[in-house]
Amino acid sequence: MTRSASASWRRLGAPPTPFRQWGSTGRGIALEDLGGIRERARLRKPQRTALHSWSFHQLGSFIAYKAKRAGVPVVHVDPAYTSRECSRCHHIERANRPSQATFTCRSCGFAEHADHNASHNIGHRGWWTWVRGAESQAPALTLIA
Repeated sequence: MTRSASASWRRLGAPPTPFRQWGSTGRGIALEDLGGIRERARLRKPQRTALHSWSFHQLGSFIAYKAKRAGVPVVHVDPAYTSRECSRCHHIERANRPSQATFTCRSCGFAEHADHNASHNIGHRGWWTWVRGAESQAPALTLIA
């Protein structure tokens, strides 16, 4: 915890219960495997510049490091069709995405923001991967003296 966070907790009292017990909740973190995203993206030049300035690997490494410190497992899942799959009935169809921000299932009629629906699918795939016996992909902590 940073110095400013520690000072805030001292000023406000003890941290809330979910914050203190985060590592022992039996939950984990599921991340999309974004390997090769720069090669797969078909964008215009200004958008390519913005995409190439993002550090996907560094963000994933930071999340894995923090998760390892907290004792939370990290699992990478295949992102294929997460934005086209219904998080309720798991029906996959291209027409489920009428626009960039909207998701409407053609099978069950479920409607939700597209990113929110995709995050539910990633979480479900991460849970399923973990149930099948995957090991955490967070790197081992090493102390440098």
